[in-house]
Amino acid sequence: MADSFFPEIQALSLFSAMEAESFKALMRGSYVQNFPPQIEMISEGDPSDFLHVVLSGSVELFSSWNGRETTMAIVRPVTTFILAATIKEAPYLMSARTLEKSRVALIPSQDVRAIFDTDAEFARAIVNELAQCYRSVVKSTKDLKLRTSLEQLANFLLRQQRRSDGPETFSLPTEKRRLASQLGMTPENLSRAFKGLLPYGVIVNGNQVTITDQADLIAFAKPSPLIDDYHS
Repeated sequence: MADSFFPEIQALSLFSAMEAESFKALMRGSYVQNFPPQIEMISEGDPSDFLHVVLSGSVELFSSWNGRETTMAIVRPVTTFILAATIKEAPYLMSARTLEKSRVALIPSQDVRAIFDTDAEFARAIVNELAQCYRSVVKSTKDLKLRTSLEQLANFLLRQQRRSDGPETFSLPTEKRRLASQLGMTPENLSRAFKGLLPYGVIVNGNQVTITDQADLIAFAKPSPLIDDYHS
């Protein structure tokens, strides 16, 4: 893997505190691969041979069952994905495909596990990362089980606005069909939910969303730090 990508990876909290020699050893067997759009990189059920780091582009994590498919998450730079399978030496629980031209670093899972056993700071960072992932799953489950589809969408839009640094008008992070899947809705239900938010100041034009009355939308959505994650 080209040395020029080492700083981007090392800047991640997962790798930033580990010993220099450990990081060099971890990078020794790693490499970068360029993927065109709509390429399935891994399939659920496959052995977890690599820890992946998205350096550019975007990757959709998704699952399928009985002829149905759902979006689990969208991964953007610079981020790792499916760390738990790497550590447990377990099959992937999700598939991954590129949404656009993407550059991804692949770190051999066996190297990650070996250094986990010898580098205490790296092990601590992995535990923290997995704990954060678990908390995010709990928040997502609460969002799905405690809120109506209208409340889910309202809070999603408020989170997205905040991640876009708070402008009145901002772009959806993905196409509406994929957003519906990510929120556990059908495209038709998502369309109805957008219309249902019109009285709260939400105007949608293609992929652009304008929130004209943020206070009214917040009063309806009732965002909570115990459910809403503004860091991912």
